Amino acid sequence: MGQDAGAARPSALHWLQYGVFRAVEWLLKLGTVEAVERLGRGVGLLAWWLAGSYRQLALRNLEIAYGHELTPQQRRTLARESFARLGANFLCGLKLPLMAQAEVERRVRMEGLEHVRAADAGKRNIVYAVCHLSCWELLTQVPSLFVFGRTPGSVYQALGNPLLNDLILRRREKLGYRLFDRADGFAEPMKFVREMGCLGVLVDQHAGDHGVWSPFFGRLASTTPLAALLAKRGQAQLLFMTLNDDGPGRWVMRCLPPIADFGVEKGASVEQVTARLNGVVEQVIRAAPEDWFWVHNRWKTPNPNFLIRHYRRGLALPDGMGEEELKRFELIVRSPNWLGDACMAFPAVRALKRGRPDLRLTVFGPEKLRELWEALPEVDAYVGKDGKEGLLAVGRRLRESGVRYDAGLLFTNSTRSTLEFWLAKIPRLIGYRGSLRARWLNQICPEPKPGKPPLHHAYRYLRMAEHAGAAVDGAELWRGSEPKVKVADADSQRVRIGICAGAEYGPAKRWPLERFAEVMNRVTAELSDGETGMDLEWVFFGAPGEAAMGEALAQLVQVEHQNRVGKTRLSELIVELKTCRFLLTNDTGTMHLAAALGVPTVALFGSTEPSLTGPLGDQHRVLRDHVPCSPCFKRECPFGHYDCMKGLTVDRVVEEVKAALRME
Repeated sequence: MGQDAGAARPSALHWLQYGVFRAVEWLLKLGTVEAVERLGRGVGLLAWWLAGSYRQLALRNLEIAYGHELTPQQRRTLARESFARLGANFLCGLKLPLMAQAEVERRVRMEGLEHVRAADAGKRNIVYAVCHLSCWELLTQVPSLFVFGRTPGSVYQALGNPLLNDLILRRREKLGYRLFDRADGFAEPMKFVREMGCLGVLVDQHAGDHGVWSPFFGRLASTTPLAALLAKRGQAQLLFMTLNDDGPGRWVMRCLPPIADFGVEKGASVEQVTARLNGVVEQVIRAAPEDWFWVHNRWKTPNPNFLIRHYRRGLALPDGMGEEELKRFELIVRSPNWLGDACMAFPAVRALKRGRPDLRLTVFGPEKLRELWEALPEVDAYVGKDGKEGLLAVGRRLRESGVRYDAGLLFTNSTRSTLEFWLAKIPRLIGYRGSLRARWLNQICPEPKPGKPPLHHAYRYLRMAEHAGAAVDGAELWRGSEPKVKVADADSQRVRIGICAGAEYGPAKRWPLERFAEVMNRVTAELSDGETGMDLEWVFFGAPGEAAMGEALAQLVQVEHQNRVGKTRLSELIVELKTCRFLLTNDTGTMHLAAALGVPTVALFGSTEPSLTGPLGDQHRVLRDHVPCSPCFKRECPFGHYDCMKGLTVDRVVEEVKAALRME
C-alpha cells in the first residue's frame, strides 16, 4: 500500500499490474469456489518452499507466540498449514467480488449476532475490530449480514497502484460502504461513528512509532490504538468480528461480546482498551492458529528506537499482569576489552536496562571481565570469551546458545567483534561506523558533528544508548550501583585509602613510586598526630603483572599498609574498593572501577586526556601538569623523562589528599 491513488497518473507498470490482476480474476471466475480453494492451497504450499524469508518469519513468529508450548516440529507443521490456508483464502478473496451477493452470503455462517442486535436496540454506536484471519476480504463482501440497516464504513490505506485502488474502492462503495483514507486523518471517521455508522478497523498489524506497547502472546508489540480511539471519541461499543474457515469454500463469522462500551465506561482509557483488545485477538488466534497471517512482522523491532520508554502512548498491560510476566526482549551488549573502558560503559548499560521493562540484558566480552559485569545489578547474564577462540567459533557459540537475541549493541569499534555478532545471526546490530564494519551494521550511531570537542568515552557510550531510544539524562545513571557481591563492613575506627600506583597500559601513565611513598608518609605524619588524628590505613591495588611494583612500593613506605597488588580477583577488588574513603591513582582501570562504584578518586594524569577518560563527577579530583606534548597517548615517553608526570609535585598531591580526607 502507498500513496493516494489520485496523487499520480498511472504508469506503464501500473497498467501492466492491472492487466495481470484482471486476467487472474477472469481465470478464477471460470472455476468453482472449491476449485479455487484447492488451487490456492497448492499456491500456498509452493510459496512455503520458495519464499524462504517469509517462511523464516512465520517460524520466528510462531516461536515467539508459542515458545515452549509447541515443539519446533509442531510449529513447522502449523506454519506450513498456515501458508496453505493463506494461499487458499487469498485466491478465494479474489473470486468473491466476482460472485453474486446471495451466493457469497450462502457460504457464510453467522454467530453472535445477539451482540449486534443488542447494540442496535440500544441505539449504540458501533466500532468493529477485525483482523487478518482466514479470508478477511470476505468481511467487506457481506455487510448486510452484520450492519442491520446502518451504513457500513471502513478506514483504509490507499494502494500504490491507482488503477487497482480505484477498482477496489468502486466495488466496496457499490456494496454501500463509506470509505475513509487514513491519510486524510480521523475527524470524518469519528463523525461517522457518532452518526450511527458501523466502522471497521484492522487491529492486528504492527503500528510503528504511533502504537501502544502492549503484550501480544506475552511479548510487547506496537499496537494500533485506532479502534479504541474511534470508539471512545464516538461513545461507541467496541465489538470484535472474527472469521474462520468452516470447510472448503465456507466460513463462519462470529461477533464476540463487547470489548468496551465507551458510552458506559467513562473512565476507560484508550491504552487500557487497546491492551484488552490485544488479549481478545490472541484468544481468537489461539482458537484457530492456522487461519492467522503469520507472515506479518507483528513483533517488529523499531528502528532506531527499540527501547520504548519514550514512546508517546507508552506501555499498557492488561489488568492483573505485571511487567515481570512479559516475555523477554533479548539484548546483547559487546563490552569494551579494557577494564577502564568497560567501567565507563556502566552508565550506558544502566540507561539501556531502563529502556524497556521486558529487557533481558546480556554482556559479551573477555573472560577476564566476567566478575566485573556479573557484579553490576543491571546485567542479567555474561558470556565470556578467551583470546584463543576463533571468529567462527564465537559466532556459532552465540547462535547455538539457546537464546535468540533480538538486538546487539557494540561498544567496541572493531570489525572482528561486529562479525562475531553478525555470524551469530543477531538481526539488529548497532554501533559507530568504525573501520570496515559499516556493511554489517543495521543501525549506525551518528558521530558528533564536526568541529565539536571529542566526547568523553562515557558520553560516547551513552550516545549509543540514546540512539537506541534510552533516556540518558538521569542522575541515577552516574551513581555507583550497589554491586551484587557482598561488601564487607569497614572498620569505623580506621580510614582506608586506596593506592593504585601502576598502569598496565605503560610507564608513561605512572607517577614515580617514590612520590607515592612520600605522599603516604607525609599525610600519615601530618594527620595522625594528636587526640583528633586520623587512624589511616593505606591499601595498594594493582594487576597480577604488577606484583613486583607492589613489593617495591611496600619497601618505600614507613606507614601501616596492605599490599593487595595482584592478590585480588575482580570481585574481591570491588569489595575492597567500596571500603575505601577514596583512591589515589594513576589513570588506570582501577580508577574507573572506583568511580563506577561511587568511590571518590584523586587521579593523576599525564600522557592521557582527562576530558576523554577522566573520572566524572564533583567528588573526583583530577591533577595534571599540562606540558606542550601532553596528551600524547603513548605507552612510553618518547623523551624518556616523563615531564608530564614529574611536573606533578608531592606538595600538590599531599594537599589534594588532605582535602579529600576532609570531605564527607
